[in-house]
Amino acid sequence: MTAVEEKDGRVLLRVRVQPRASRNALFREPDGRIRVALMAPPVEGAANKALAEFIAKLFGVPRGAVVLVAGERSRDKTVAISGITRQEVVSKLERL
Repeated sequence: MTAVEEKDGRVLLRVRVQPRASRNALFREPDGRIRVALMAPPVEGAANKALAEFIAKLFGVPRGAVVLVAGERSRDKTVAISGITRQEVVSKLERL
C-alpha cells in the first residue's frame, strides 16, 4: 500500500507518528512516506486523538470523518478519512 490510497469510499493515509514533538506538523519524506509530529504524549491514546484532530483540521473535514484503522499502539498508523477524495489529499500534501 502506498502512503495514500482510496478504498471503500474512504482515503487511507499511512503515517509515521512522532509523539512529544515541539509542535504539530506534517512532513513528506524523500521516499514518499508521511511523518506527523505531534506534541501529545503516546499515553492513554492521547497521540491517537491528537493525530485524528490534526488530520481533520489539515484536510478540512469533521473530526468524526477521521478514524484510526491500524496501528493503535504503533508509531506506524493508518487513518481513514471520509468526505474527501484521494486526489484532494494528494493535492494538499503536494502543497505542504
